Amino acid sequence: RAALDRATVLLSVTKGGKRIDNIWGSGGGQQSVKHLVKEIDMLLKEYLLSGDVLEAECCLQELEVPHFHHELVYEAVVMVLESTGDKTFKMILDLLKSLWRSSVITMDQMKRGYERVYREIPDINLDVPHSYSVLERFVEECFQAGIISKPLRDLCPSR
Repeated sequence: RAALDRATVLLSVTKGGKRIDNIWGSGGGQQSVKHLVKEIDMLLKEYLLSGDVLEAECCLQELEVPHFHHELVYEAVVMVLESTGDKTFKMILDLLKSLWRSSVITMDQMKRGYERVYREIPDINLDVPHSYSVLERFVEECFQAGIISKPLRDLCPSR
């Protein structure tokens, strides 16, 4: 019943078919994971150079893999952890905020991306010694921006 109610809502939204494709995807699932990871990495690097949120959003949607958006979340947060200075921090926060507000990235995909960072932070910390403190700060900013939930924020590991 819940699934039918949700489908009714999605189909009634303007551009319903486009919205359904955004949730389920239509053709991107045929690409290899290695290729998709490379595309997402290039998308993020291009975004950090251009600062064009709408272009990044379009590129992500063109990949047609909404079930793999957690990879973008993961890679984006890792880029924040590896960066120096606040420019990348702020830009990635703005990107995630925009993708969240436009429903391009769902709550489930956001959660999966963050949980993956949380699991891998001990290894990341070996290469980036300040990563725990940066992660805590970034997670708090994301929570304040409404991107992640309180339970997800509370799962954030600390030293």
